[in-house]
Amino acid sequence: MKRILLFLVFMALCSTAFAHEISGTITTENKTPIEGVNIYNKNTGGYAYTNVSGYFELDDISEGDVIVISGLGYEQQEFTITSSQLDTTVNIVLKDAAVSLDQVVLVSKLNVLSQYANVDIKTNPIKSAQEILRKVPGLIIGQHAGGGKAEQIFLRGFDIDHGTDISITTDGLPVNLPSHAHGQGYADLHFVIPETIGNIDFGKGPYYADKGNFNTAGYIELNTKKSIDDNLIKIEAGQYNTLRAVNLFKISEGENSSAYVASELVLTDGVFQSPQNFNRLNVLGRYNFNNYEDEELTLSFSHFQSRWDASGQIPTRAVEQGLIGRFGAIDDTEGGSTSRSNLWVNHTKQIDEHQRIKSKAFLSKYDFELYSNFTFFLEDPVNGDQIKQKESRTILGAESVYNRTFHIEDHNVQLSFDAGLGFRYDDVNDVELSCTKNRRETLERIAFGDIDELNGYAFFSGNYKTKKWTLNPGLRLDYFKFGYVDFLADSFETLNETQTILSPKFNTIFAASSDLQLFAKLGYGFHSNDARVVTANTSEETLPSAFGADLGAIYKPADRLVFNTALWTLFSEQEFVYVGDGGIVEPSGKSKRYGIDFGFRYQITDWLFVNSDVNYTVARSVDEPDGQDFIPLAPDFTSTGSISVKGLKGFSGGLSYRFVDDRPANEDDSIVAEGYFVTDFNINYDIAKNWSIGLAVENLFDVEWNETQFATETRLFNEAQPVEEITFTPGTPFFLRAKIAVTF
Repeated sequence: MKRILLFLVFMALCSTAFAHEISGTITTENKTPIEGVNIYNKNTGGYAYTNVSGYFELDDISEGDVIVISGLGYEQQEFTITSSQLDTTVNIVLKDAAVSLDQVVLVSKLNVLSQYANVDIKTNPIKSAQEILRKVPGLIIGQHAGGGKAEQIFLRGFDIDHGTDISITTDGLPVNLPSHAHGQGYADLHFVIPETIGNIDFGKGPYYADKGNFNTAGYIELNTKKSIDDNLIKIEAGQYNTLRAVNLFKISEGENSSAYVASELVLTDGVFQSPQNFNRLNVLGRYNFNNYEDEELTLSFSHFQSRWDASGQIPTRAVEQGLIGRFGAIDDTEGGSTSRSNLWVNHTKQIDEHQRIKSKAFLSKYDFELYSNFTFFLEDPVNGDQIKQKESRTILGAESVYNRTFHIEDHNVQLSFDAGLGFRYDDVNDVELSCTKNRRETLERIAFGDIDELNGYAFFSGNYKTKKWTLNPGLRLDYFKFGYVDFLADSFETLNETQTILSPKFNTIFAASSDLQLFAKLGYGFHSNDARVVTANTSEETLPSAFGADLGAIYKPADRLVFNTALWTLFSEQEFVYVGDGGIVEPSGKSKRYGIDFGFRYQITDWLFVNSDVNYTVARSVDEPDGQDFIPLAPDFTSTGSISVKGLKGFSGGLSYRFVDDRPANEDDSIVAEGYFVTDFNINYDIAKNWSIGLAVENLFDVEWNETQFATETRLFNEAQPVEEITFTPGTPFFLRAKIAVTF
């Protein structure tokens, strides 16, 4: 026993004697600390990131190790450790540089693919609200209200509708709206001004402990700029009486603080024969304080409002029979209005080199009113089937996350964890579904009431790295309380239900080399059901869960070339069941999906970038027989890609495509939603130091395509019998816009 103890003591002393570290700070040329810079040891695979003060600490350093310092927008630095640098503090200055793929280092970190997508954002910036979500590889969107409603989202074989199976946040502010008048998890991102977007973080599948409700197919986190370098005035004008004006102005700028305000105005009549009369106004105000030592505070306020008329989805037969054109309407009195005001705060406190607390709090006021007609004269042959969906909502929430890293005097070991606690409360008043006529007359109320929904949660996520392996276990606990008061009931009663769900996660990464990362991910996620379904005591699941698994790789054979691939599967306990357009429940049972993702990004020269993503999916209902088990509108084959130019003698721009294959529109595949291949183009030129002009073309080759499609039973005026067929919103034809912008 004594020999064993002596041996253990000897090993501990040897470990301490031979384990070294390097620490220091990283700043810009003007001595401003930089947060989030990656410090990577090419010999061991160890890595660290700078904190709010620009400080880093990297263990397991030996003489001869090659250290790489990298960050988007900065020149990469590389140096070899000498004996004199062991256990010392270094100060590193990074120079500004054009964004390049070689600035992203392949480390043993979850979702490193987001960093490569951010290269695309920097080199080919987002030009419209519709483009925001398209930056996520494999994600397809469709708009069927001309920019008024939230986009319809498709990802990994899901028709996610407007957000049921994807969690979306902006600067930590939740975008999804549970128990929404139109659709569960409704996620309207139109309050985000594209020019303010700094970077995007995303992950596919339900593998992330800090992501809760709606995180089944994946999550998206948009981060907008904390400060701006220059003021901006931009004017865009195009076909169909389209006008867009954007302004970004610095309000103040000091040594440790800054403030700016941004605004966006969009006006258009749209491509439809009946003018859309669309208008949208966005305002963002932001104050940021950073003492570059141990604390950062960001205060933000935004307001968004929009109003529009719409021509709605149209039946195929009406166009084929010549009753209307492709851009005509059966009911052109559709449309609506919506607004959202947000106030939120983000705070980071660096307690010491190894401890940090990140907190956020938010308050939102939201209003929504939508008029639609999906079946025309099926239910009411006299007045038509127009419906109104309306709500007024207040959202309140907060979250704090404690991060702890451990300084371990052991070779090849890194250990850290995150522990978080938070809540969200939605107070939804006058949630209404009514039959209406001409957006003026209410014929009948189908559903009307108040909803209260509370979600409290806690999560833990660990990160253990040793040699080439990284293990990331996680656990999340969510508590929900649903309340509903039905104003149409004979007597007053508050209906309440509570539910909890535990979601385990486990991810592992094997860094086979500095150029190859293999990963496996396992986890449970969930989306909540609508409070009106939950409190009705139906047999439907309150918090239907999903189990997913990914097995994949990221390979970087050259500094400016990267490939990614993943085999995945996802089993869903229950598809979404509440139909907001009818106020009814349609159980759809269990489903299974599996597929493969593949993509590459290549920087051919300093100014030429190419990327492409291909995704194949099989999506089936578990409880239905073969041939009757197709999941309507689930895409089976999609692809997106682009070629872009940045910094070529004042020119920048790109050519991008998106492809969706034909897909089943109903359960037996007897009705098919046609696929499409659409190409967009943009070009910009710097005509002077601060001035630039540009052209943007949607649907460059003017192909005829349908943006959204549904298999719907409809009846036209004077038809004796209804017909089930494709109803669609036509895709935008050739659409040209010009812009001029100045920075100062």
